[in-house]
This record gives sequence, structure tokens and C-alpha cells, in this order.
Amino acid sequence: MTAPLTDSALRLLPKAVLHDHLDGALRPATVVELSAEVGHRLPTTDPDELAAWYVAAADSGDLVRYIATFEHTLAVMQTRAGLLRTAEEYVLDLAADGVVYAEVRYAPELMLTGGLTLPEVVETVQEGLAAGMAKAAAAGTPVRVGTLLCGMRMFDRVREAADLAVTFRDAGVVGFDIAGAEDGFPPADHLDAFAHLRRENVPFTIHAGEAHGLPSIHQALQVCGAQRIGHGVRITDDIVDGKLGRLAGWVLDRRIALEMCPTSNLQTGAATSIAEHPITALKDLGFRVTLNTDNRLVSGTTMTREMSLLVEQAGWNAADLRTVTVNALKSAFLPYDERTALIEDVVLPGYAAAL
Repeated sequence: MTAPLTDSALRLLPKAVLHDHLDGALRPATVVELSAEVGHRLPTTDPDELAAWYVAAADSGDLVRYIATFEHTLAVMQTRAGLLRTAEEYVLDLAADGVVYAEVRYAPELMLTGGLTLPEVVETVQEGLAAGMAKAAAAGTPVRVGTLLCGMRMFDRVREAADLAVTFRDAGVVGFDIAGAEDGFPPADHLDAFAHLRRENVPFTIHAGEAHGLPSIHQALQVCGAQRIGHGVRITDDIVDGKLGRLAGWVLDRRIALEMCPTSNLQTGAATSIAEHPITALKDLGFRVTLNTDNRLVSGTTMTREMSLLVEQAGWNAADLRTVTVNALKSAFLPYDERTALIEDVVLPGYAAAL
């Protein structure tokens, strides 16, 4: 008889997260402390109240309003000290949640008002991540974290961000993404950046199929050449009574990972409930779905919480959780042998006792 999947049991399971934003994952207390240091005014200076404010502000059902909550986290991520602290704590919080592999994404162009250059931002974040990984390993909870650099799709510095990803690809940066408001800012606006990345053999994912529908997914894959899709919940628009359309069939057959974020999707209106979130139906159809947090502070969540919600409200079991964890590692922007080692040496043994 297997042990029940309580929160404490779920926290011990090895996890992999591919879609998690650095500027959406700060500790509330850190935001309060750093805001006081830089003179930034917050809605409240009580950490618990601030955490609640973030979740309430993000529960608007609108992606643009959801993104607006990042004003306060970004305000404290403009200095070397702020970036070092937030990056290190980011890793330690993952380790405490049982995460063994993560890809963290952020847009360096949003962290320049304190005088840092784009390369200095990347170097500082990598230094903070490395410090966190060293402390986590020393505590017996090792976690490996790779970086995805983002270009903001509504601005004009996407190619610069792509150039940074190429420059730092041997220094902890494992891939690229474009972020920001989807509707009205199609990924094909940045074909030059994606062509450059393909020439340089740097993998990339693209936010698509969240606020905008099938055309954004088609464009991300077939025009831009993305290897993964951020969110992708609207792929269900191409599935009728279990019959797959051509785009859905392409995603399934080519094993294109969908970086799904249930709680975040509820907040932005991309899904109506955990019980009816497309992640379950897509998993059952054999799609390579992965489970992610998106923004831990903004959504008031963790990987353990996302798993718990699916167990309690969508009927998931340990085998389902193992499936999405293995899916994530199969599609991680890591060399094949390193992905395989994490699956065989860490994930599968970690789930053995729960199955």
C-alpha cells in the first residue's frame, strides 16, 4: 500500500520546473527589506500582507494586469546586491521544495535602472544562482538551475537578449524565451533573433497559447522554430471530441513540451479551474505536458502546491506526477546524457517509494 500524497510527502518528491520567472519568485520579506533600502513604496510593508496582496492583484483574469504586479519586484532587482540576494534565495527556495532541476527565466533589459549593463546583470544573476546551488548542495538538497534569458516581445531589445544568450551559453545560460503581453505582439516580429539562435545552436521556448490562441502556437513552432511552448493551454482549441487537428497532432507527434502553469492560468483567465485545466486531458492523450509554477510569489504557489492541487482536484496520483517530472527533464535544455542521469539516478528512485 502506497503512502498518501500529503503535502509533506509531495514536498519530498523530486521535481523539475521549466517555466519559472525570477522576478516573480521573490520572498515577500525580501521585497519589503530591499524596498526600504532603495526607497521604493509598497502597497504594504507587512510580508504576509504583501504576499496576500500579490495573489489578490494577480487574480484579475487578465494577463496584462497580472504582469503589472511585477513593478514592485523589479524595483528591488536593479542593483548588484539586490540581484545577488534574490538569485541565491530563489535557488534555496527551490531546494526546500524538493526541486532537483530548474530553468529560471528573466529579462535583463528590465534590470538596468541601477546602472548595471546587460552583461553585468547576467553575470550577477549567475553569481547569485551559483551561491545558492553551492549552499543547497552543502545542505544535502542539491538542485541544478539553468538560465533562460528573455526578450520582452513588446519592446525592441529582443535581438540584444538573444545575443546575450549566445554570449553566456557556456556560463550557465541554457536557452532563450520571449515574454510579455502576447496579444498584439506576435513572436514572428522577432524572426531575426530566432534565426540567430538557431544558427548558434541555442534552444528556445516561446510564450504562446495563453492570452492568444492557436495562431500564436503555430507561429511559435512553424515560423519561429521554438523547441517548447510556454503555457500552450489553447492547443485544446485544435482538439474536438478527442480528435486532433493538424497542429495538435504536430505537437503530440514531435514531443513538443508544453510548459503548463495551472494556478497562473486560472489567474490570467486561460483556464477556469484546476479540475478542468487542460493539463489533465492533454496528459491523458499523451502530450508531453510539464508542470510549472510560473511566478511563485505572484501566484502564491510552489511546485508542491501545484502537485497538491492536481492530486486533490483533478485526481492525479504519484504516477502522473512522475510522468510530468520525467517529461520536463526529457525536454530540459541540457545535454542528453545529463538529462538521462537526472531521470535515472534521481527522479525514478525518488518516486519508487510513492508508487
